Amino acid sequence: MKMKEIRELSVNDLDGRVKDLAEEYFKLRFQHGIRPLENTARLKQLKKTIARMKTVIAQRRLAAD
Repeated sequence: MKMKEIRELSVNDLDGRVKDLAEEYFKLRFQHGIRPLENTARLKQLKKTIARMKTVIAQRRLAAD
């Protein structure tokens, strides 16, 4: 996801998406430990997307205070 798309989501939506993506990231890491993945770049993409979402959540919570 691009930052523009992420910023359009509400904090509740972002929290839900972060949980879903973190679960997917965990499963992919586990599968990669057992056997090689076809697309290892997906791990990096998920990790960065999760970080972007957490950054936007933190910014909004700080702005709310």
